[in-house]
Amino acid sequence: MSEQIISAIKLGGQQLAAVVTLAGPERYEYFIRRAAEAREVWGLYQDGWALAKTDDGTLVFPMWPANEYATLCAEFEWDGYDAQAFSLEELIEELLPQLEEDSVLPGVFYTPGDKGITPTVAQLIGDLEDELRRN
Repeated sequence: MSEQIISAIKLGGQQLAAVVTLAGPERYEYFIRRAAEAREVWGLYQDGWALAKTDDGTLVFPMWPANEYATLCAEFEWDGYDAQAFSLEELIEELLPQLEEDSVLPGVFYTPGDKGITPTVAQLIGDLEDELRRN
């Protein structure tokens, strides 16, 4: 196991390890709840935001609900990237519309072993807004 993964697990303890091993749909639900509660989302940044690709080559903007989860993925192709937060308001009002305009999918909660969920922009905005209304 890499030093980053060991460090992140120490930071978050058993909860971090338990959440990372959830199936994609459960991580997506956790992301929605946590992002709405914290009012922020995390990405990886180094001279630009980290991007990934789907199996068919579509660009994906990966995002996480907390620093520790993003840091787990700051290795391999994202080695040298740092976790950076942005507000949920910025995500909904600026970033997601820009991603849609650029034909880039949102990538929710990647882990070192899983590509995460790639909802449509409309689905992600709707789910986040529904959760915000519940809070």
